[in-house]
Amino acid sequence: MTAARPPDPATLPAPAAIQQLHHYAYRARDAEETRQFYEDILGLPLYHIIQSDYVPSTGEYCPYTHFFFRLRDGSFIAFFDLGDDIKAEPSPNTPLWVNHIALRVDTLQELQDTRQRLQAHGIEVLGVTDHHIFKSIYFFDPNGIRLELAVQLADAEQMARDSRVAHARLSEWTARKRQWRKDRAAGNAPAALRPGQNDRPELLPG
Repeated sequence: MTAARPPDPATLPAPAAIQQLHHYAYRARDAEETRQFYEDILGLPLYHIIQSDYVPSTGEYCPYTHFFFRLRDGSFIAFFDLGDDIKAEPSPNTPLWVNHIALRVDTLQELQDTRQRLQAHGIEVLGVTDHHIFKSIYFFDPNGIRLELAVQLADAEQMARDSRVAHARLSEWTARKRQWRKDRAAGNAPAALRPGQNDRPELLPG
């Protein structure tokens, strides 16, 4: 089977002007447990609830309570309590640190204050971690979801400089991955491809 030819961009409508994240939704073990964490500890107000027996997008029967917490920019983090006291299982082929959602705060003091609040409630916190362009802390919510709070350090000029080389860096990775796939098929490649550039040399052993 031959791959379908991509459409001519000139024949398509322009992409929508996507403004911001509207919401990101997760499964929750218990709605009240989740509310206590996000509203009472993190300070995100409970803002909206949708309840139904049927899923609007698929029509399938699956009773749920869908509830939303509002961030300062008007976006939401949302959850589904399916009424069975079961939380989502982590992906078996993905390290726990990979899948997470990062939320921004304005100052390093706010980051440190939130770490103190979390720890006072018995929540284990990793960090403050230095990512060069931002600093952050990591922790898990009651549903096993890894959260990151980050404060931006790089200014707009630095981020603009990074954006000008982003496509070239990704293209270099893609070319190396293409060769790695060929080598792997021939039995001559490591299990995972390493990047050609290491942006975190301070973490190298020795």
